[in-house]
Amino acid sequence: MRSAYRQAPAPPEGGIERQEVSQEQYDVLVGQCRYPKTGQARARCRAQVRAKYVVGAFNPALDCRTYSGVSVCGPLELSAAQRACVEESVGGGLTRRRAEVECYAFR
Repeated sequence: MRSAYRQAPAPPEGGIERQEVSQEQYDVLVGQCRYPKTGQARARCRAQVRAKYVVGAFNPALDCRTYSGVSVCGPLELSAAQRACVEESVGGGLTRRRAEVECYAFR
């Protein structure tokens, strides 16, 4: 007899617990991997998404936001230059969330 409960996905090899997200959230996560500057960084981003997230149900705890036409979800891996950009932008009046997205995508 099959259980009425869906089994949580097994964590990948490194012990990272996978988070269930909607298809739309997953698409944003993969799509934001186009912004890192090098091919190696873009590939690492996509591998991290595959390791950390699995398509299932909408995850209301996942921080997704859109600014200046750029949608991102989850924490952003910012370079030192991008972190400096964020601090400069926040000092100039932008919210931290918006500054992170804009510096991640455009710097």
